[in-house]
Amino acid sequence: MTKKISDYTAANRAVWEVSAPLHEQGAQWDALLAQAGEPGFSVLDSHLTETIRALNLTGGTAFQVGCNNARELLSLRALGLVPKLGIDQSAAFLSQGVRLASACGADVKLVEADIYDLPSGLGTFDMGLITIGVLNWMPDLPAFFRIVAGLLADGGRLVIYETHPILEVFDPASATPYEPAYSYFDGSPQEIEEIITYDGQDHGKGETGYWFVHTMGAIVTACAKAGLQICELTEYPHSNREPQYDLYQGRAAQIPMCYSLVAAKSA
Repeated sequence: MTKKISDYTAANRAVWEVSAPLHEQGAQWDALLAQAGEPGFSVLDSHLTETIRALNLTGGTAFQVGCNNARELLSLRALGLVPKLGIDQSAAFLSQGVRLASACGADVKLVEADIYDLPSGLGTFDMGLITIGVLNWMPDLPAFFRIVAGLLADGGRLVIYETHPILEVFDPASATPYEPAYSYFDGSPQEIEEIITYDGQDHGKGETGYWFVHTMGAIVTACAKAGLQICELTEYPHSNREPQYDLYQGRAAQIPMCYSLVAAKSA
């Protein structure tokens, strides 16, 4: 039986609700909470920082789709932007975001919602942000970008900083990690059962979610067909995902490991 979009998004919400408590405990969380109260707080790396800074959007408003605990959204304050809206399905992660926003002294609206079924009246903003992993949880990429485009003000910019889809071809845990293990063109839903964290450790099984591999062509095309003009696409040789993928860095025959894409909504 074919699943509906809402079936996939509901399953993925359950995955992240199970994962969330692991991100709100221990020294790493305590450090993040403490850092959030410091001037110039930011968890953004130098590549994303420079990409956003080059847009010259100081004073502009910003939103993030798949904001998790809002640490990246709140980091935009250090770049002169005003974070206004974070959207995520996980209530547990958003509760962490409330704590971080309070530590920052930031007035930001955090909305628990399925991106395919947003409440009305959220407004429009000068910049939208999408970061690692968000696109791969999306079963319908064209619909996703149409919705995101609707949150951008005329002349607004969308910034994507994501894992390069070519990495999905490889399995770093296999006996032959440098040989392709999966088809780049297999867009069928892949079941994810492990509890998701960012530390590269095995935390056992949780709920079953669904991961979708979208080619670079599919991503760029869906963005453009949503009425957004592609301004730049930059591919990088470094990893912005889990530590187990670091073995693909620094090789003579280097593959692209992540990318940034900037798109604009016509004024």
